[in-house]
Amino acid sequence: MTIKDFCVRNVVTVTRSDTITTAAALMREHHVGDVVVIDDTGGGRIPVGIVTDRDVVVEVIAAGVDPRMLKVGDLLQRAVVSVREDRSYTDTVRLMTQHGIRRVPVVDAKGALVGIVSADDMLRQLAVPLAALSELPRRERHIEVQVRK
Repeated sequence: MTIKDFCVRNVVTVTRSDTITTAAALMREHHVGDVVVIDDTGGGRIPVGIVTDRDVVVEVIAAGVDPRMLKVGDLLQRAVVSVREDRSYTDTVRLMTQHGIRRVPVVDAKGALVGIVSADDMLRQLAVPLAALSELPRRERHIEVQVRK
C-alpha cells in the first residue's frame, strides 16, 4: 500500500504572504490543526512549510506578537519534509520518525502537493488490523470448541 492510498487529499493551504490571522482562521473554519504553506507555481502547489496551531500559540500569541502583522512565511524555520505519493506506509513512518515530524505533505513526482498525512492518520491505519489481531485468541478458542464438539 502506498501513502497516496490513505493520505488526506483536501489540504488547507496558505501562501507565505498570508497573515497568521488568516492561517488561524482557516484552521478554525476547517477544523484542522495545521495549514500547508505553498508556493503556487505553474507546476502546481509546491509545499514549502507547515504552520500548526501550536506554532501560532507558542511562537506568536505567547510571544506577544500581533498575528495580524506577522506573515506565515515569518514562521517557517526549516525546510519542509515531504513524501512522494508512491512511497510505502513503512517508508513514510521511517521518514516522519527520522525527522521528528507529526505531519508530512504528500507530493507527486514533480513535487506538487496532492495530500497530507499525519501521525494520527497513520495510527488509524494501524488500529483496524491491530483490533482484528486482538480478536484472534477469542476466535481461535471459539473455532476449537466448534471443531471438538
